[in-house]
Amino acid sequence: MDRLTELSGATVTVTGGFGLVGSRIVHRLRAVGAKPLAVGRLDAYDSAVCPAVFGVSPGDRDVIAGDVTDSALVDDLVSRSDYVIHAAALADVAECTRNPMAAVHANIGGTQVVLDAAARHSGTLKRLVFVSSASVYGRGPEAPTRAARFSEGDELHPVSVYANTKVWGEHQTALALSGRDDSYAVVRYFSVYGEPQVVKENSHSWVVAWYAMRAALGLPLPLNGGGKQIRDFVHVDDIADATLLAALSPRAHRATLNVGTGRATSIREIADLVRLHHPEAALVHTPLPQGDPLGARAETTRMKEILRWEHAIGIEEGVQRYMRWLERTPQAIPGWLRPQSA
Repeated sequence: MDRLTELSGATVTVTGGFGLVGSRIVHRLRAVGAKPLAVGRLDAYDSAVCPAVFGVSPGDRDVIAGDVTDSALVDDLVSRSDYVIHAAALADVAECTRNPMAAVHANIGGTQVVLDAAARHSGTLKRLVFVSSASVYGRGPEAPTRAARFSEGDELHPVSVYANTKVWGEHQTALALSGRDDSYAVVRYFSVYGEPQVVKENSHSWVVAWYAMRAALGLPLPLNGGGKQIRDFVHVDDIADATLLAALSPRAHRATLNVGTGRATSIREIADLVRLHHPEAALVHTPLPQGDPLGARAETTRMKEILRWEHAIGIEEGVQRYMRWLERTPQAIPGWLRPQSA
């Protein structure tokens, strides 16, 4: 947080400001005296979620309800900004698979609008940070191991519509911001979790929140593919800090960085951590969903060197924090999930 005080007084546009990551970045910016301009759509979650759980509301003076495909709105915000964090996306892998055109509209069309505005205002914009995903690497080893790593120089093999849009976004960022005065950074998030994450219907993402909420309702915990998949779980607090450091750090200029912990955790291990709080929760084996990678952990050497930073919250602490938050905030469990426990 001491280093982030360099952002004090700076204006920062944050797209996707009503989401978990975007809202956490907004709170970080407020805390260090920066001037966030948060823009996003309200229809990604239940209408009560954003103000009640994420702590951002269209009534806030630094929050704008709008779509990043609105070129006039985005141009106005970027024209007033020192930095842009482009976190807006249809980030649910399952929803992108069911509705590819929605993914194209949000993740490709919206990104192009943001990049066009950034290119127009390159003389005043210090840097744009494009939020990408570890899904660009693909499935990972056929037999996931704790030693397997994804490195920034690896060849990309996306296996989902969502991952395809992120690969496009990375390449398009480099193309659109190739001018002498342009600066950008690409951050590849690994598995983001943490309070106050909430689940979406018909999704298989956000497993910590899924398992915690299902266990709290007395529902079984599905182990897709047996739960052998490997993930590198990164708490949203760490995600927010790394993203803002990517905007600030001189060596992050035109760099692509993993944002992870370097630790491999299986889906089954997450279930076991949740069952420490709800030992009665049953485990059921279910098929592996389409586009769900087997996974690997992040190679974090470049991240540590360039950002001079590493994660602060381990998975055990992070899951415990989420469980305690959910105990205090049971209303965060969406209404559509509750009837399943009847």
